[in-house]
Amino acid sequence: MGISRDSRHKRRATGGKKANLKKKRLYESGRPPAMTKIGATRVHTVRVRGGNEKFRAMRLDTGNFSWGTEVTTRKTRILDVVYNASNNELVRTKALVKNAIVQVDPTPFKAWYEQHYGVKVGVKKAQKKAAAEEMAEKKVSNHVQRTHAERQKTRTLDPALDEAFASGRLLCCVSSRPGQSGRCDGYVLEGKELEFYTRQLKKRKQ
Repeated sequence: MGISRDSRHKRRATGGKKANLKKKRLYESGRPPAMTKIGATRVHTVRVRGGNEKFRAMRLDTGNFSWGTEVTTRKTRILDVVYNASNNELVRTKALVKNAIVQVDPTPFKAWYEQHYGVKVGVKKAQKKAAAEEMAEKKVSNHVQRTHAERQKTRTLDPALDEAFASGRLLCCVSSRPGQSGRCDGYVLEGKELEFYTRQLKKRKQ
């Protein structure tokens, strides 16, 4: 039968039956969902209407994630799917879909932050002093020292994000459509959005 996206087979809003006066059309057809999983990259190309191509990701394990407040993007590993507002089944099967909340490896972001500000991020409280001393001992040119000092003036880091860096679990939201574009890109959760999803995850654990 295939997947059909027509509405001729449906009843009217009043509940009355409609006469189906034409057959199914190719332009009304749909395709099964990709249900992209975490694993070594495997992408299929699909020939679609107009001779165009879609990229159906079957497995993906990396993506480009944007850190909005710092205006930087880094390619990083996707570790796990932790939340999906639409369906818990998609969390259980670890499906990568748009708007899924995923855990990613924070190492590329930590490395960038250290290089950009000259400050170690995601350090546990007990080790903060030692980390600061270590960074101070690092030999850098006077120009780099001045650049870091200038950037320090406007530097702010959300404590919740710092905690996420320390735990090695950075929460991100997928904003691309892996089953259509063959990519799993998104953005780092911050501020109110991060608070909200942290609350939701705690609720699920209870």
